[in-house]
Amino acid sequence: MSRRILVADDNTASRELIREVLEMSGYDVVEAADGHDAVSLTRANAPDLVLVDIQMPRLDGYGVLRELRADPRLSNLHVVALTAFAMQGDRERAMGAGFDGYITKPVDIAALRQEIRKFL
Repeated sequence: MSRRILVADDNTASRELIREVLEMSGYDVVEAADGHDAVSLTRANAPDLVLVDIQMPRLDGYGVLRELRADPRLSNLHVVALTAFAMQGDRERAMGAGFDGYITKPVDIAALRQEIRKFL
């Protein structure tokens, strides 16, 4: 049985690259282009893992995380921050907010696969 990963990123090229890498690795991928879609698609598709961009329109990654953690059915779902924020303290802020992992963009494919293996 294939594992399902939801990728939420408003950058189409970034989302497509991640989708292609994940599909080549045997995962089913659901894509969301903004935070509101990320929450609704997570609820509808029951993914095994969510990769969410921190800076998205309508609802940022922190908002997505809060919504998912507030839903009893999804509160234990692994959520990994996917972000261009790579300044000192950004990783600590994301992890302190409750993200399970942190991947910087541009995405390093080996690092992406390693991070996913931690949770799946």
